[in-house]
Amino acid sequence: MGVGLAFLVFFGAFALLLKSSGWFVEGAVGLAERLRVSKTVVGVVLVGLATTSAELAVSVQAAWLGHPEVALGNGVGSVVADDGLVLAVGVLLAGGVAVDRKVLRSIGPFLIGGFGLSFLFAWNAHIGRLEGLVLVVLLVGYYTYVVWAGRRGKLGMPAEAVDAPMALGKVLVLFAGGAAGILIASYLVVESGLAIARFLGIPEVVIGLTMIALGTSLPELSTAIAAARRGHAEVSVGNILGADVLNILLIIGSAALVRPITVELETIRFSYPWAFLVVVTMLAFMRHRYYLTRAKAWTLLVLYGTFIFFSLKLGRVPGG
Repeated sequence: MGVGLAFLVFFGAFALLLKSSGWFVEGAVGLAERLRVSKTVVGVVLVGLATTSAELAVSVQAAWLGHPEVALGNGVGSVVADDGLVLAVGVLLAGGVAVDRKVLRSIGPFLIGGFGLSFLFAWNAHIGRLEGLVLVVLLVGYYTYVVWAGRRGKLGMPAEAVDAPMALGKVLVLFAGGAAGILIASYLVVESGLAIARFLGIPEVVIGLTMIALGTSLPELSTAIAAARRGHAEVSVGNILGADVLNILLIIGSAALVRPITVELETIRFSYPWAFLVVVTMLAFMRHRYYLTRAKAWTLLVLYGTFIFFSLKLGRVPGG
């Protein structure tokens, strides 16, 4: 791909990404209204599943091709990117986001517990197929609970009833079409971005930490931006919480099922503590008055920037 074409594809893909994200958010909100569950629950389950599909594909393929460090790093590193960058951007654009305390009290402890279990499995720098299966089964059981509790109003207030809810066909078209557009546009942004970076002579480690890391987080980022602009910021909060659970349980678990993961111990000691610090900080900010302010968002961004700095300094590419 020539550099001129790469620039055209890059900006065209970004335009498609933003448009698709708008459709995706509208479809998610319409679905919440029809199912009579909270927007946050839809964000946790459906939006989280859709926006992390890129990371899942990358990690499974990496494990299959014999690059387990990429698979593990993608799952753990994506937590840092989603919490420190994506959520922060959404809060800054919205000017502040209220957090549903019922959802946080349910998902927060589970997120910490799942993260701790994953860290325990990885403590010896190896995650086997049985351990991967445990992570995936745990995720399935939890999602079953989330859907059950969400329909009964135990995880946030249901979406407000509307006189003329969006037609089911339109909801499905917006949701599915938006998700497909996000994935296609994200792929094009990554490929064209790599071509531009290589043309400019940017080192591969920098490409991985910037273009690729941002590329694999583009679905979450674009969804957060679209949700904030359309007044549905709670969708992005649910998306981030759901994406964190998926990154830790589904992505790492699925990769281990495909091929047992064995990495350097130094990778575990670097990636997991950083991800844990960012997750705990994010949950503490959400717990404080159940409201995310711009000041809290800036703090998360500083943490993310510091993480990137040390990643560059150590020459690590712990995911995106």
